[in-house]
Amino acid sequence: MTPELFIQNKASEAISALYGATLDPSTLQVEVTRKEFEGDYTLVVFPLLKITHQNPQATGEAIGNYLVANVPEIKSFSAVKGFLNILFSNVYWDEMFFEIASNPTYGQLPSTGKHIMVEFSSPNTNKPLHLGHIRNNLLGDSVSKLLAAAGNDVIKATLVNDRGVHICKSMYAWQVCGEGATPESTGIKGDHLVGDFYVKFNDIYSKEVRDLMEGGMSEEEAKRQAPSLKAAHDMLVKWEQGDPDVRDLWQRMNKWVLDGFAQTYKALGITFDKVDFESQTYLLGKELVQQGLQKGVFERQEDGSVWCDLTLDGLDRKLVLRSDGTSVYITQDLGTAERRFSQYKLDSHVYVVGNEQDYHFQVLKLILGKLGFDWASQIYHLSYGMVELPNGKMKSREGTVVDADDLIEQMYLDAKTISEQSGKLGNLSEQEKETLYHKIGLGALKYFIIKVDPKKTMLFNPEESIDFNGNTGPFIQYTHARICSILRKAGESGITFGPESVKTSLEPSSKEVRLIKILGLYPDKVSEAAQALSPSIVANYCYDLAKEFNQYYHDTSVLKEEDAEVRAFRLVLLCSIAQVLRHGMGILGIELPEVM
Repeated sequence: MTPELFIQNKASEAISALYGATLDPSTLQVEVTRKEFEGDYTLVVFPLLKITHQNPQATGEAIGNYLVANVPEIKSFSAVKGFLNILFSNVYWDEMFFEIASNPTYGQLPSTGKHIMVEFSSPNTNKPLHLGHIRNNLLGDSVSKLLAAAGNDVIKATLVNDRGVHICKSMYAWQVCGEGATPESTGIKGDHLVGDFYVKFNDIYSKEVRDLMEGGMSEEEAKRQAPSLKAAHDMLVKWEQGDPDVRDLWQRMNKWVLDGFAQTYKALGITFDKVDFESQTYLLGKELVQQGLQKGVFERQEDGSVWCDLTLDGLDRKLVLRSDGTSVYITQDLGTAERRFSQYKLDSHVYVVGNEQDYHFQVLKLILGKLGFDWASQIYHLSYGMVELPNGKMKSREGTVVDADDLIEQMYLDAKTISEQSGKLGNLSEQEKETLYHKIGLGALKYFIIKVDPKKTMLFNPEESIDFNGNTGPFIQYTHARICSILRKAGESGITFGPESVKTSLEPSSKEVRLIKILGLYPDKVSEAAQALSPSIVANYCYDLAKEFNQYYHDTSVLKEEDAEVRAFRLVLLCSIAQVLRHGMGILGIELPEVM
């Protein structure tokens, strides 16, 4: 039971005993006591005055006196201007801690019975994943784990953008200057090889535009008339017509990219329950367009194109079908959403997509609502900010991105260098060391990205992320390893302890009460983070817990404590801290090593 709920129940009993009134406990307002006042939690007295017919001070003191006299878990109170500040006794903290220590699944919330799909990653098969994709993947994966921890049945999905003119650009460049290159013949990872040709297309295209402009053509016209761009568009038309040669090349190059993606996903620890491909879904939604025409949601123009007029909703007119009958992105998304809600009986769908697509999802929800789908309101766009570098934004077509594979490798190398410099890994085998370096490197990368609120644009600095001090993944990993070391030594010394060690007449110190308070907040933090779709809340909670433990351990003896009961209590406290850190960092997709 949370402290808020405990006080609500006991205060309700007090009001019934003192004033003969029956109140639903959930209607009572309880909040954390402000730092300038003594107390743990505060009951807001003002709404009770119509029942007590007393002034705020008298009401607060009456309820406070009743609670202290009748509830052993409450030690003292102070009534201040309509607020009843309540201080818990050690009895309460011992009871709370026993509940925490006795629960092997502490932090996992009860089932909601809801089915939620989280769609993320959704890369284009014309280039490798980069730093921006990493933020998307890490957010999507951690949000999925977070919603599962909050008691939901979660489906992790991705829609691979494997068709379109951007895909044909890489294909055209390979035909022109590839000389039959393959990942096997070049030794280049498949997605990197295709990405190289995407950059080469831009080089070819840029030169053609310059040549046309030197011949007297305007820049705008030159960009439209460039032969390479026309060739890419012609290739897309042939693809849609099922041309066997184009389709064969498309399948080969897409496989190269998908094989490369699989390696990157494995390195990041990312998996999906459902994978869709745009080549299989791009025709979805056309039937919805016909239904929308019949309902008057859409209107057909003289050239045959179909539009949705959203001007009365404060937006603009949106094309949903081209004049040649081909669909656009919004058409596909309408059809995909309808199929997923129907197929999986979803209660909600979360799209993890950058904030440059805010307008797109605003339109998507609005049109689905106009088509009569009640579940349209249960579509959520987790709009996250871009990742920027000290030297500015990334541009894929110019080859100026931070490659995901290179970044993962660099994080591993940095973790290896720092760990070797520490000189504390002498007892580990080479294989164990390698595994540890990867855990530390990935932990640093994931935590640095996830600890930032998704809505904020972030500046990525690899050197800051790998620091073993401060608000970083390695700091929390090292804290966990330190706790594991203490617990190992306790076991080697034959010291026994367990949750029953909490059930003593011991009085926790103020620092121990502080740690128990933080542990007690964890389920609420999981719930809060899930509601906000912000795993950064869990990340920063883990840092606060780790920091509080390190301060406690600096000032408190554990293994050298001579009183066996006190020592056992403290070891159980360390076990609970380690358990919560593992659960919380697990939501972030971060492994906590037992040795560092």
